[in-house]
Amino acid sequence: MATQNPSLRSRFSPALVTFLLLIGLNLLNFIDRYILPGAQPLIQREFHSTDQQMGALTTAMFIFYMIAAPLTGWLGDRYSRKPLIVAGAVLWSLATLGTIWVHSYWTLYARQAFVGIGEATFTIFAPAVLADFYPERERNRVLSIFYIAIPVGAALGYLAGGELGTLWGWRAPFFVCSIPGLVIAALYAGLGKEPVRGSSDHLSATTDRSTVFGLFKNAAFLTATLGLATLTFAMGGISAWMPTFLHRVAGMSVANSSLTVGAITVVDGIAGTLTGGWIAQRWLRTNYRALYLLSFWSVVLTLPFGALIFFGPRALTVPALILAEFFLFLNTGPLNTAIVNSVSAPVRATAISINLFFIHFFGDTFSPQIIGAISDHSNLSIGLGATLIFLVISALILRAGVRHAPPLEETA
Repeated sequence: MATQNPSLRSRFSPALVTFLLLIGLNLLNFIDRYILPGAQPLIQREFHSTDQQMGALTTAMFIFYMIAAPLTGWLGDRYSRKPLIVAGAVLWSLATLGTIWVHSYWTLYARQAFVGIGEATFTIFAPAVLADFYPERERNRVLSIFYIAIPVGAALGYLAGGELGTLWGWRAPFFVCSIPGLVIAALYAGLGKEPVRGSSDHLSATTDRSTVFGLFKNAAFLTATLGLATLTFAMGGISAWMPTFLHRVAGMSVANSSLTVGAITVVDGIAGTLTGGWIAQRWLRTNYRALYLLSFWSVVLTLPFGALIFFGPRALTVPALILAEFFLFLNTGPLNTAIVNSVSAPVRATAISINLFFIHFFGDTFSPQIIGAISDHSNLSIGLGATLIFLVISALILRAGVRHAPPLEETA
């Protein structure tokens, strides 16, 4: 089947076109998500909101994200994913566009809900679509490239929120960044392709890999999911508050704090994601457990630099942030690939939706608000320092998951 070997096709193959459009949508997904933390001090100033209230805006988005995820996952395993992806992209883009008419905290809170519902569709279906184009051994390479959009989009979101928000008001970046989402959604509707489910799977669809109830007995899926959930608690909290931390603790302006975080995120995100994907791909040649092992070491190497950011000398804050983000991004492709490879095509969208529910319920849905609440009662350094505990837990879970890693093909 042609879709199983896109590298042998022309450069305009259906797999490649779909892949590039999905990267574009993923990029805009994270731009839209990170405009808010980039412009957060400006919004907070207008609405006179507490740190806990600002953290609750992220909570609102993920609550509705989690509510929508199980339904969209069920739909994605039964119906064509292409119209669902288009609908999600249009919804979150329109919600972002509508931010220009927001003039109260609670209206902004409601806007976050619509963004969460729109993002739930795309985030679930894109990895499942790519898994049907590419076999197990190639998915780490493909998903590592796909997930580069996370740091690049986050960086552009930070920059748009801080820079454009400072120049033209905090509503301006939401307007500017909403239009491309509608354009690429239209392109995907016309050019994106729907691959045959399971066409690239090489492993048998055993009960624990191919049924919903079996997922809760699937140790490879559960350890990757819970390890990512605790990691996401830390990452979500840090990403939501880091520009404000640099503004408040390091004395940077709103624009400079967003610029600093954005620049570090895009450089480290690209370098770390590509480096982690490359190391894991080579490691997989000799050890099929490499996806879990690399994810474990990524978190371990992040810990000491995280401690320096929050509790070390101010002169080391930015250098430590550079190193921490680099090591943290090493696991982006491998850990997400481990989740995709741990299940079979019949329930892959459902499995990803369950994974997303867990990582957001136990991860970044509540961490920005919890950090904000701790900050209100102490300071932001202590609030962010709480994330280090969850990094330790993540490392322990991922290390336990190493022995449950599935092989990459059937063994005799």
